[in-house]
Amino acid sequence: MGGIFGRKSPKTSRQLEITEQDRAVLQLKQQRDLLNQNRRRIENQIDRGREVAKQLLKNGQQDRALLLLRKKKMLEMQLHKTEGILENVERMTHELEFAQVQATVVSSLRQGTDALKKMNELLKIDDIERLMEDSREAIEYQKEVSNLLAGGLNRVDEENIEAELEELIHAEEAREINRLPDVPENRQREHARKPVVSATRAKQRVLTEAD
Repeated sequence: MGGIFGRKSPKTSRQLEITEQDRAVLQLKQQRDLLNQNRRRIENQIDRGREVAKQLLKNGQQDRALLLLRKKKMLEMQLHKTEGILENVERMTHELEFAQVQATVVSSLRQGTDALKKMNELLKIDDIERLMEDSREAIEYQKEVSNLLAGGLNRVDEENIEAELEELIHAEEAREINRLPDVPENRQREHARKPVVSATRAKQRVLTEAD
C-alpha cells in the first residue's frame, strides 16, 4: 500500500512539472515588472537631478551642484545594472515559455507516434496484400462478366447459343402438343353415323310438321 501511494505516476509528475514552470514564469514576470518600475524611478531621479544641478549653477551654488551630479552618476550606474538584470529576466522568461511550447510539441508527437503504431498494428502487410489480391480477383471477374454481356463471344459461340435456343423452342412446342386432350373414339363414331340433312330438306320438314 505504501509503495502504491508513495509512487507518483508519470502523468502526475508531468503535471507538477508544468505547474512549476508556470509559477517560475509568473515570478519572473513579476520581477520584470518591479525592475521596470525601479528603472523608471531612477530615470526620473536622474532627469530631476540634472535640472536641479543646472539651477544650482545659475544660483552660484557650485558645490551643491557638484554633489548632485555625483549622485546622478551613481543613479546612472544603478540604472545600467537594473537594465542588465532586466535583460536577463526577460531572456529567462522567454526561454521558459519556449520550453513549455517544446514540451507541448513533444507530448503531441509522442501521442501521434503511439496512435500511428496502433494503426500500423491494425493495418498489417499480410492483410493488406490479401485484400489487394481479393480485390484484383473481383475486378477481373467483373471484367469477364462485362465482356460477356457486351457481346464478347465469338461466332462459334453465337451459333451454338442459337442452336440451343432453337432446341429449347422445339422442345416447348412438343410439350404443348402433348398437353392437348384426345377426342374419344365413340364420339367420332356417332358423328360418322349421324345423317347429313340439307337445308332444303330441313325446311320442308318444318313446314310439314306445321300443317
